[in-house]
Amino acid sequence: MREVVVISGKGGTGKTSLSAAFAYLEGENALICDCDVDAANMHLLLDANFKNQRDFYSGEVALIDQELCKNCGKCADVCRFDAIHIIDGEYRVDPISCEGCHYCSKVCKKDAIEMKTQKAGDIYTSDIKSGSKMVHAKLGFGAENSGKLVAKVKQDAKLMALQKNRDYVITDGSPGIGCPVISSLSGANLVVLVTEATISGLHDLKRVLKLVKTFNLKAVCIINKYDLNEDMTKDIEEFLKEENIEVVSKLPYDETFTKALAKAQTIIEYDEQSELTNLIKISWKKIKENVK
Repeated sequence: MREVVVISGKGGTGKTSLSAAFAYLEGENALICDCDVDAANMHLLLDANFKNQRDFYSGEVALIDQELCKNCGKCADVCRFDAIHIIDGEYRVDPISCEGCHYCSKVCKKDAIEMKTQKAGDIYTSDIKSGSKMVHAKLGFGAENSGKLVAKVKQDAKLMALQKNRDYVITDGSPGIGCPVISSLSGANLVVLVTEATISGLHDLKRVLKLVKTFNLKAVCIINKYDLNEDMTKDIEEFLKEENIEVVSKLPYDETFTKALAKAQTIIEYDEQSELTNLIKISWKKIKENVK
């Protein structure tokens, strides 16, 4: 089993659309993992049915026992996150603002404050229209620890892929270079960098490649909408050549991509005969050659 992680230095490059297209092409032979837990949308393109749901718990939040509390206010005085306020004459903790640092519970002489493990999100296992399964998640409102949630999603996806004897795990990572991306990269066999022919596209490609290199991972690149600025495309190609990163494809701007999205379809389903579909098929073939 080999894991291919698709990431981008910025949003809007086509990363999720390409991940879904690869998933559709590989069919039952690939288990799909959506690690974009902060703003998941891959389920829309793959018609996920949210068949199984599990709670994800991470981090702690303070809870004040009103029967024990004497309203001394020491907890509110020491809270540096402004999470404790008087409401209807009682000190109460705002769970969104609480960082779970334990300081309030340490200064409470009446032991009226308990630290409770909090629900941080939901993990789903779904059947998808490619005939395979997808592991995905949704981070709770105001919840942190998205990196931990990503790690759990990846762990579950890889275990299921081994159990079902799948050859590939295709992981759609988060955009950027933050904790969820770092967690997405852990244990990958190949990283597919998706960029676009813009100044910000090149800038963020450099940032995310620097991150990939710290993991000592092999990477290839897809330049999307390359024909919108061919001078910028040349700059990107020169940078990738210096970094010894293979460009597996350059995809042209094509409005059928948007039309496919509007119908909640991958480009492969929407137009099997288009130039773009053919280029994506070639891209996936090259990616599989690299991951071997």
